[in-house]
Amino acid sequence: MLQKVRVDKWLWSVRIFKSRTIASDICKSGRVKINGASLKPSYMLKGGELLEVKKEGFNMKYKVVSLINKRVSATLAAPCYENLTPEEEMNKFKDWYVSNAPVEHREKGAGRPTKRDRRAIDRHKKR
Repeated sequence: MLQKVRVDKWLWSVRIFKSRTIASDICKSGRVKINGASLKPSYMLKGGELLEVKKEGFNMKYKVVSLINKRVSATLAAPCYENLTPEEEMNKFKDWYVSNAPVEHREKGAGRPTKRDRRAIDRHKKR
């Protein structure tokens, strides 16, 4: 059983972030906190700690139940943390997640979007 693990590695392992690089960048930008103090990606996380994570503009709270340092399936990762996010914050997240993905349509024969088109689409989706 692990005693400590890096916070960026744990966030990636339990599938809170899609990649370890993203988890590390989020830590560096000060959006991962314990008791109001920002964490570095190299912070050694212990079991039972409460994490505050700002993800996509939403304030999520997680309690570390067990430590893992390798990425596992979502069903195996779920028991490793307890989601303590307030209900109103979860409702905002669910509404954003559902309404953020409208059906996309592209004219027949238009081909794939260029890099410039993709950036415009991404800017439009983030509104």
